[in-house]
Amino acid sequence: MVDDNELRKLRNAAVPAPDESAKARAFEAALRAYDQENISAVTQGSVGGLRLTERAQKLWSEIMQKKLIATPALAGLVALPIAGYATFHLLREQPSPFGGDEKITETLADKPATQKPTVAEPKQAPTALEKDKKADLDVESRDASDALAPAAPPNSESDAAGGAAQPGAPVSPTVSSRFDLKTYSGKEVEYGTLPTSRPAPAPSGEVSRESAGLMPNAPNAARANRVQGAEPKLMAPQQPAAIPADQIAPQEENRDRVQDFKTNPVHAALQDPVSTFSIDVDTASYSFVRGSLKQGYLPQADAVRVEEMINYFPYDWKGPESASTPFNSTVSVMPTPWNAHTKLMHVAIKGFDIKPTEQPKANLVFLIDVSGSMDEPDKLPLLKSAFRLLVSKLKADDTISIVTYAGDAGTVLMPTKVAEKDKILNAVDNLQPGGSTAGEAGIKEAYKLAQQSFIKDGVNRVMLATDGDFNVGQTDDDDLKRLIESERKTGVFLSVFGFGRGNLNDEMMQTIAQNGNGTAAYIDTLAEAEKVLVEDASSTLFTIAKDVKIQVEFNPDKVSEYRLIGYETRALNREDFNNDRVDAGDIGSGHSVTAIYEITPKGGGGEQIDPLRYGQATVNNGGVVNADEYAFVKIRYKLPNEDVSKLITTPVTSANEVASFDQASTDQRFSVAVAAFGQKLRDEDATAKFGYDKIMEIATAARGADPFGYRSEFLSLVRLASALGGNR
Repeated sequence: MVDDNELRKLRNAAVPAPDESAKARAFEAALRAYDQENISAVTQGSVGGLRLTERAQKLWSEIMQKKLIATPALAGLVALPIAGYATFHLLREQPSPFGGDEKITETLADKPATQKPTVAEPKQAPTALEKDKKADLDVESRDASDALAPAAPPNSESDAAGGAAQPGAPVSPTVSSRFDLKTYSGKEVEYGTLPTSRPAPAPSGEVSRESAGLMPNAPNAARANRVQGAEPKLMAPQQPAAIPADQIAPQEENRDRVQDFKTNPVHAALQDPVSTFSIDVDTASYSFVRGSLKQGYLPQADAVRVEEMINYFPYDWKGPESASTPFNSTVSVMPTPWNAHTKLMHVAIKGFDIKPTEQPKANLVFLIDVSGSMDEPDKLPLLKSAFRLLVSKLKADDTISIVTYAGDAGTVLMPTKVAEKDKILNAVDNLQPGGSTAGEAGIKEAYKLAQQSFIKDGVNRVMLATDGDFNVGQTDDDDLKRLIESERKTGVFLSVFGFGRGNLNDEMMQTIAQNGNGTAAYIDTLAEAEKVLVEDASSTLFTIAKDVKIQVEFNPDKVSEYRLIGYETRALNREDFNNDRVDAGDIGSGHSVTAIYEITPKGGGGEQIDPLRYGQATVNNGGVVNADEYAFVKIRYKLPNEDVSKLITTPVTSANEVASFDQASTDQRFSVAVAAFGQKLRDEDATAKFGYDKIMEIATAARGADPFGYRSEFLSLVRLASALGGNR
């Protein structure tokens, strides 16, 4: 047995360990040495805040099991000591399924009612066993709401005896424990962060299933409930246990994966006059950035995709007159607020908004990740609520199927009409997490179901919801890309919705969404779920144009230099623009897409690239065609059911220009403020001297109509970033 000083040494050795695994091993050693008789010191957080390995979790469960066995129903065992003795004898003969051994610790309730507990000598320190008994009684008398606060131990065993239930006295209705760990998830968890409640001891003459160790809060409990035909109950979570003031809580390991990319460079229009890229209507980056700022830290630079931040907001760009032309483009030129020597060329695209009565039928397959890592409040529970919102938005003759994957893929719901809403919602509500992540098998099964209920001239889409990697089957992003590309040709598209943090594979989400003719969104709150799946449902589900590409040719006689703000991960080769085999982004019903170039007018004095000494183009030999144009914008697109692209062109002249930034429209100015914010978060050179206060000034003046509060929330994010970044 280890005394308090030795345990303290173990704890101190664990705290400064170089990594979490070393801490866990030290804590495991402390648990193994300390075991049952010294458990009261452990329960008061002496080694709290450490990350547990699966072995440490098992040891902890064994220790807690002994405590549950050693604390039977007081009234029952006092009234019937013989029955209590027989019950414990049976428990020793047949160990509990949770791994507790046969050793039973005698408690006050095990003794006859006439026997009084031994009182410690005045000058004798209480033994470890007496401390243990006192801690048990203290926990049992503690109300659930106060269970998480560290309690001072009783001064003597007589104090503990005074708090014990006497024969015939009522027992506490609820006993709360902050030590029940999720041993079933296979994940490492923080000590003291997963509180549960267990019922009070059984009535007189009975031994509760909890006291016998038969119904812990784990999959064993769920199995026991199923045997009895009972439904498991959901319990409200309590607050996590407080970590001692002298310890720093270790941060969760961040396994989020984002794609690395470099900011677009400045190009000389004379040498490289053409810019080509695919449009991007994803919004995942904005939600990810918002979550980081609200958690108190600036996002990593590669998590900030400026175009996704700009396109997160709805804008009132001018749309097309009829569905025969799927979208309209508007180009404007305005002064740059962060550089007096440059201008901004603002390209705004608005998709045709399909009326609800004209929306095609939808055939949707929910592909849901139910692996063990989804067992977090902001993952599977939020996912269920989000998809309930979507179901309520669909029409009665739309079709829904549900496929889950965790270790293996399985069909939870065969194609079902939304008219049977209760059947669909019950299938969603009954989803439970557990297992590894067999994403490849899930995708194949989802596409198979989509083909079974394929709707010609309708919407056929797989909607993947996940928190992270596909760690079973094909796990390479390129393999997944090829799989999605082959299925895309059948007319079934795919969209991806990310949930939760710490394991999010944003890079994978982007890859398969881009190649599945779908969108990628990150849902971190129910409000975001409502935005993506209810307010923006039409643009999320109903594609009006696919493989949309933009190519801009700059006139070197008017523009010396240019750079595209954002779209780094959507860059295309110049020759890709006319190649209909090259995939590009899609536009949904009513979608707004914005692209912004920063251009340097020729002779404006803001050039960053020295002119060539030899070979400059001659423009004074009779002039050149269209010499007064800034640029020529070309957009290629395909209709959803066609494979040959169409072309839209727009020349950009001085007629598209406004004299001052303030003369630009409210939406244009707000989108520029968002662009500046994204560049600021990426710490780009262009906005190095442009402070958050200037961004706030522009965004506040251009907030305009904000019915859903998106723009007001943006202002709060700018304030947070300013505080976290030192108002640089």
